[in-house]
Amino acid sequence: MWKFLGKRFLQMFITLLMFQTVTYFLMDAQPGDIADLLTLNPDIPPAERERIRVDLGLDRPPAERFLKYIGNFYKGDLGVSFSQFPRPVTEIILERLPRTLVLFLSASVISFWAGYASGKVLAWKRGGVIEYSSTLVGVILYTVFTPWFALMMIWLFAVYLDWLPPGKFLDPILWLTAPEGIHANDVFVRMIWSVMIATGVMILGLIGTQRLSSQLRKTGRWVSFVVPFIGVFLYWRFASSGISLYAWDILQHLVLPVLTVTLIAYGGTMLLMRTSMLETLREDYILTARAKGMPEKIIRDKHAARNALLPVWTGLVFSIGSSLSGGIITETIFSWPGLGLTLLNAAQVEDIPLAMGALTVTGVMTLLSHLVADIGYAFLDPRIRFS
Repeated sequence: MWKFLGKRFLQMFITLLMFQTVTYFLMDAQPGDIADLLTLNPDIPPAERERIRVDLGLDRPPAERFLKYIGNFYKGDLGVSFSQFPRPVTEIILERLPRTLVLFLSASVISFWAGYASGKVLAWKRGGVIEYSSTLVGVILYTVFTPWFALMMIWLFAVYLDWLPPGKFLDPILWLTAPEGIHANDVFVRMIWSVMIATGVMILGLIGTQRLSSQLRKTGRWVSFVVPFIGVFLYWRFASSGISLYAWDILQHLVLPVLTVTLIAYGGTMLLMRTSMLETLREDYILTARAKGMPEKIIRDKHAARNALLPVWTGLVFSIGSSLSGGIITETIFSWPGLGLTLLNAAQVEDIPLAMGALTVTGVMTLLSHLVADIGYAFLDPRIRFS
């Protein structure tokens, strides 16, 4: 296990270094630089433009700038943003990254469980009208044009029904009147921690009830789901009553983009699980389990679905890793100030430090997702071993 991890971390380091090299020189190869955008006024003399380039270090050769950037990066310094000077890149990423992670992690987890559950049931009860109609809906969601679908979701829920806000992270009018000391990022981080603690309690409850009898296990799992919800409600109702209104505002703005991404991801997950489940049901060990007279539910859930889960698990982990860069379209349409929109804006104004920081975080998350997928294989399939 440790030998495997050592090899993988070395491969990840080399891959990340190659990724940084390619992306840096591609960014630097763009015509012009940030100094041209900062000095668009024709009355500004060329000497002032050159002074800005010198102050930002853009007068040095690309190779020298790259080596200095890599040296600073592995010291934990991502530099200072050109477009938001003098804000450090690390500060900007730490502000925007949680917003992207919450958006796409929530959508990925919900779509994974919904697609897994419905996919295995559709494959098990194949051949009916429900399977054909559900498969058609899944194909439509999987192949739909994302910008069009997102705009239709905004039109339906925000314009026509007026149930949800059309986009952005918060309501500026509400937050302009907020008391001093209440900041959106602080409220959002507190929301994240409350959900993480509640999720941890649920997981512990599920693990702790594994060895109980059937009736007690059902009761214990029900309690492990209900108690965290009650705890979160009481916390925001009483302990954080002063900021609950602002947390509710952020939550309302989060629902529509999460719903849109979830529906799109659900289509692919459900189709993949259904296809994988159909292939697994043709295996000899499924016929053997049926010949032994095992209950249908055990055959479906513990024999067929568990083995069919491998490709679905891969898709889930990879989608989380690539969501940081893949969310550019969604974050742009919903004006969601996450890392994807930050990367797009930085690339447009040639803010190399900020763009490189966002791209590097994306690369690290993608590499870690591959590692998590490999480790998860060993737990899902006993035939797989580390080497």
